[in-house]
Amino acid sequence: MAKIVVLGAGIAGHTASAWLKKKLGRKHEVVVVAPTKHYQWVPSNIWVGVGRMTPEQIRFELEKRYKRQNIIFKQAKAVSISPEGDQTSTKGFVTIEYTGQGKEGETENVDFDFLVNATGPRLAFEKTPGLGPGQNSVSVCSFTHAAEAWEKLQEAITRMEKGEKQKFVIGTGHPGATCQGAAFEYILNVYYEVARRKLENLAEFIWITNEYEIGDFGMGGAYVKRNGYITSTKTFSESFLKERNIRWIKRAGVKKVEPGKVFYELLDGTEHEETFDFAMLIPAFTGPGLKAFNKKGEEITEILFAPNGFMKVDADYTQKPFESWKAQDWPSIYQNPTYPNIFAPGIAFAPPHPISKPMFSPNGTGIFPAPPRTGMPSGVMGKVVAQNIIDWIKTGKPLMKHKASMSKMGAACIVSAGFGHFKGSAATMTVFPIVQDWDKHPLYGRDLGYTVGEAGLAGHWLKWFMHYMFLHKAKGYPFWWLLPE
Repeated sequence: MAKIVVLGAGIAGHTASAWLKKKLGRKHEVVVVAPTKHYQWVPSNIWVGVGRMTPEQIRFELEKRYKRQNIIFKQAKAVSISPEGDQTSTKGFVTIEYTGQGKEGETENVDFDFLVNATGPRLAFEKTPGLGPGQNSVSVCSFTHAAEAWEKLQEAITRMEKGEKQKFVIGTGHPGATCQGAAFEYILNVYYEVARRKLENLAEFIWITNEYEIGDFGMGGAYVKRNGYITSTKTFSESFLKERNIRWIKRAGVKKVEPGKVFYELLDGTEHEETFDFAMLIPAFTGPGLKAFNKKGEEITEILFAPNGFMKVDADYTQKPFESWKAQDWPSIYQNPTYPNIFAPGIAFAPPHPISKPMFSPNGTGIFPAPPRTGMPSGVMGKVVAQNIIDWIKTGKPLMKHKASMSKMGAACIVSAGFGHFKGSAATMTVFPIVQDWDKHPLYGRDLGYTVGEAGLAGHWLKWFMHYMFLHKAKGYPFWWLLPE
């Protein structure tokens, strides 16, 4: 019997564990370790943040779901990995610390034959002093954060209803932050909620971002086909802001947030500040801080993990100029090169380089987005990792025939611009591939036959439908395996 331990129950980890158990059945053991008891459909957090959905509508309890599929669930956080075991054990194990199930604070060593590290990111609010929930800004990175954001937003709306003007600053809260798409969705939805109450004349909106150009989204921007024309995501995104009279500050690295004031550095090296009444700023992401040890108990964290805390996989991490990177340098099976029975799909893997060109101010501050790896790509990676482990267990050979490089993978993104069954709107965009392949597509880096964009009510309906479709899949309801990742 093989034992597979999955760290994390986000999109990548949850997808991997579901496929592993479905294909391996009762003959093999699947264990999921996650610090929270709920699965959350993260793309809908922005709707919680504007009061259009409640946390209960985007989450469910993991333990009940896993019991139905005979998956062992441990509500705990991973502390360290010992891939070689130790002096008393020949099997690799992960050390966990319980955060629930009546065992809070207890530790346990969970052995494994295969380990899937799908922990996702740690929200590193501390990298920007004063940033984050409980301090001077809000977040929509989790359902609890989004619920707090809605509380603060209601307070701002109440003040406007009394005739008081309000300034909203929304965007990225660190020079190297990612998830621009989520913040972009949020500012459009906040605007929609203000406008439908006919209060926009009392509101000032500012989009602040570390992107070199609006619409970069951490993937170097894109050109899309729209209504028969080729349009840049810069033009596409700027049009959404202009139509709503939203001012933007680009090439900005937020350095500090104080009550009612955000401090930032521009790419030209100048320092600025902006006042606000309401601020939602996305933090930097890092790995969860896992340590690693060899059989002798010596620390080998730098062998398994990159300096940012994300796990090294089958990518080319050689230092070279940005212009020298190739599409094939990106990983395709998400397997650690030193310990081949360890995998890291989704946000947990360390990208070999940024997709957007690294840009530095005269002060040496890097102001550019980190590569996005959320949503659809994470689900695909989780399934591919599961398929390769399944083949390995069934054949006894590491065939690794299933691959999913971001340089050969497409992705669909729906950016909500307002919730409403008949008045809502969204921008629907597909890109192929996610990471540009300039050798194969020398003009635009991507295939314009599959890189398209449209905006309108139909996009909102599609995003709304996907909310329920993917929750159906995540809950393991009938025929879940027929739905795409």
